[in-house]
Amino acid sequence: MPSDSSGATGLAGRYATALFELADGDKLLDQVAGDLGRLTAMIDDSEDLRRLIRSPVIARDDQARAMDALMDKAEMGDLTRRFVGLVARNRRLFALPDMIAAYRSLIAARRGETTAEVVSAKALSEQQLAAIGDSLRAAVGTRVAVATRVDPGLLGGLVVKVGSRMIDSSLRTKLQQLRLAMKGVG
Repeated sequence: MPSDSSGATGLAGRYATALFELADGDKLLDQVAGDLGRLTAMIDDSEDLRRLIRSPVIARDDQARAMDALMDKAEMGDLTRRFVGLVARNRRLFALPDMIAAYRSLIAARRGETTAEVVSAKALSEQQLAAIGDSLRAAVGTRVAVATRVDPGLLGGLVVKVGSRMIDSSLRTKLQQLRLAMKGVG
C-alpha cells in the first residue's frame, strides 16, 4: 500500500491514497497531478477560493456547486472533478490543500523522489524553480519534486521544507530575529 512507505496518514492521507490508487489504476497519475497543481495555483491566487474551502458556514451544496463550476471552467479531468466533488460533499474542502500535498508525496515516493515545499513571497520563475531544484538535488542526494506556494506575508526570501528539515531565509523571519536581538540590547 502506498501510504505505508510515504507517510500519507490522517484524513488528508486517506483521501490522497484513495485518489492515488484510482489514478494509478486508470494510468492517470500525471494528469491528476497536473490538475491538482493547477488547482493549487488557483487556491493560492484567490482569497475568495481560500475562503470558500475553509468556511464552515457555507452550505455543503453551495460549496459543491461552486467547486463543480470551478472544475468545469478549469477543464479538469473527470477523476479530479469527481474527487473534488466528493471532498466537497463530505465537507472536507478545508483539508484539500493537505490532500493535494499528500498526493504529491505519494507520486514522489513512487518515482523515488523527495518532495520539497518552497514558499516564496511571490511566484517563482521557471529559471528560479530549476535552480532551487538543482540545489536541493545536490543537498539531498536524490531527485526532488518541488511544490511551490506563495505567501506574500514573507516579504521576501524563501522557506524551504524537505521532510522534517526546514530552512527559513524569509525576510519576515530575519526581521523578527533582528527585533528580538535589539530587545536584548538595551
